Amino acid sequence: MRKCPYCDFNSHARRGPLPEAVYLEALLSDLALAVGHHGRRPLATVFLGGGTPNLFSPETIADLLAGVRRLLPVAADVEVTLEANPGADDRARWRAYAEAGVTRLSLGVQSLDDRALGALGRIHDAAQARRAYTAARSAGFASVNLDLMTGLPGQSAEEAWADLEALLALAPDHVSWYELTYEAGTPFARRPPPRLGDDERARVLEGGRERLAHAGYVRYEVSAYARGGRWGRHNLGYWRFADYLGIGAGAHAKISAREDASPGALRVRREERVREPARYLAAAGEDRLATVSEVTGDALASEFFLNAWRLVNGFDEADLRRSTGEDPARWRGSWARAEELGLARSEGARWRPTPRGLDMLLDLQGLFLEPLG
Repeated sequence: MRKCPYCDFNSHARRGPLPEAVYLEALLSDLALAVGHHGRRPLATVFLGGGTPNLFSPETIADLLAGVRRLLPVAADVEVTLEANPGADDRARWRAYAEAGVTRLSLGVQSLDDRALGALGRIHDAAQARRAYTAARSAGFASVNLDLMTGLPGQSAEEAWADLEALLALAPDHVSWYELTYEAGTPFARRPPPRLGDDERARVLEGGRERLAHAGYVRYEVSAYARGGRWGRHNLGYWRFADYLGIGAGAHAKISAREDASPGALRVRREERVREPARYLAAAGEDRLATVSEVTGDALASEFFLNAWRLVNGFDEADLRRSTGEDPARWRGSWARAEELGLARSEGARWRPTPRGLDMLLDLQGLFLEPLG
């Protein structure tokens, strides 16, 4: 509906009616091409994300998911997440999305304070956010994530904690709680609004994590918390370096294949679709691919560490070997240094970040990028 001043995602303001039928046809032909290239691997999760997917009708979402099932084998317990914004909420549609096959809803609340929402350029208010959440529950969604940001313009520590406590009072299954960043190229980066300094924002994060833990939410990734074991399986796949197909304007894909059992036989292909929706719709077949590249060796190891160190449970040496084809012994010095600095700890062949390591994630990741030079 409107582009937020902090957003650097490939999202575009809506102008006129959405070309749902045309875009659906493009998505399914794009998926058919990808399946032809990469085979019919079983599908464990589906994530409908980017922009505001709930601007699409439940009927279109149902047709999309039906098309996916025609093209790919789908797990019986498949997780199907729909990102949605409260400002685009038509409460009568939530049940129809559930009936279409959506099993998990992710609401971009961002704040429950109207002043903060105004500063962020959001089009919804706190009352709309609460109504959207209540409507999602009454529609039968058993798994709901709420996104909440901290470090907002003009927000004090006490206001940040009050915002989080207001969100926890709703009792969502999953909370994505993360700090606002001023991304390059956005209005906020060009004219940064004033906010708390680094030390104060760090204090806010520490206090917030204590409140989440007290409310029964388990942290399993840098900014992801869940209770009742309702981890976000799709995003967890990214951090565990799983493969994924990406269809749609600007979508990315990662597909790996192993030619044989030798260490250097692993090949990872990355694909990026054309970013602009109009160009994506005008293209066909291979022309929808903007870039295709192969990731090997040091670049592949870099990607693994950038992802795997985000997980509270870390990774096994076997994960590193399987995902990159590299010998973990190459990073023995990095592991020793990380442990010395209190950033990570070892449990046999498993390496986990400490709370300090999660707070200083860039430093921890950097130690494992140094041998890649």
